[in-house]
Amino acid sequence: MTVTATTTGSALAWDDSVLPFQLDHSGLRGRVVRLGGALDRILGARGYAPAVEGLVAEAALVAALIGQMVKLRWRLSLQIRGTGPVRLVAADYFAPEEPGATARIRACADLARDGAAEAPAAEARGVAGRSGEWGAGDAFALLGEGHMAVTLDQGPGTLPHQGLIALDPAGIAASASAYFARSEQIPTRFALAQSCTGGNGANRRAGGLMVQLMPGTDAPGRHADTLSGRDTEDWTRANLLLDTVEAEELAGPDPSPPELLLRLFHEEGPRVFEAQPLRFGCTCSEEKLRATLAVHGADEIAGMTDASGRVTADCHFCGAHYVMDPTSLGREADAERPRT
Repeated sequence: MTVTATTTGSALAWDDSVLPFQLDHSGLRGRVVRLGGALDRILGARGYAPAVEGLVAEAALVAALIGQMVKLRWRLSLQIRGTGPVRLVAADYFAPEEPGATARIRACADLARDGAAEAPAAEARGVAGRSGEWGAGDAFALLGEGHMAVTLDQGPGTLPHQGLIALDPAGIAASASAYFARSEQIPTRFALAQSCTGGNGANRRAGGLMVQLMPGTDAPGRHADTLSGRDTEDWTRANLLLDTVEAEELAGPDPSPPELLLRLFHEEGPRVFEAQPLRFGCTCSEEKLRATLAVHGADEIAGMTDASGRVTADCHFCGAHYVMDPTSLGREADAERPRT
């Protein structure tokens, strides 16, 4: 449908969703994502410092924006690796298992052993911030130098495809834009924001908007610095309009995504399509963990056994805690199991 000034609806109803859109009067398309309850589930399981929470939230936003856009049958993985106290920020977007179903999102961070858990907050809680402009650079500096990897995995019987880009010092949004410019040669821009509206880290919210030139609208394979004709005008205008978006508008709940598009691009003829619902979802299980440990010998399993005589493991994504008997793990234990 085309967005009009009469667009109504509950702002909170748009939480945990990705809304595709295109601008009918220019050759651009994009996505708007809002994370509410799903973000609380992502961040609530791990107890990160606020600055680390910001990095995880931004990674989840980018994964959802890209994952919903590509023709995905299983999983898109975003991994940001650095040399700083935050060594890894990862997010996975799982495509709906069937048409009309809900997609799943998860994200986490891996901290160096030298104290990144005490990383300072990039902003005061309760105040929204916009990537690259609101102090997120302080949080992004915790990654140091590194790279961003985007992996498309279409499931069993296929080979994953991965693209790699060096981290842009301007932040995760700028790094994601650079990824598309390098790997897809499509001018793309991301705007990301987050907020926390409750005490003690409650009611976390995040939102993002991605806009890009639609492939084939002018010259195929064009780069942001080699646009021609109408492409140049459309792209320049879209960036100027996106410069006006406020962090509170991106994170929500007000305005709703259709109302935000109308506010930003009303002269461009914004047209929205069916929104993709999201929920937090993790794929960890004891069965998968046992399969991972099946390659280890008894000596290695013994080295993993704690003082209580158990092997324990925690999921980085959901915080699930697994406790297992070491005699049931590893190559030797697997060989002794009866075959059925």
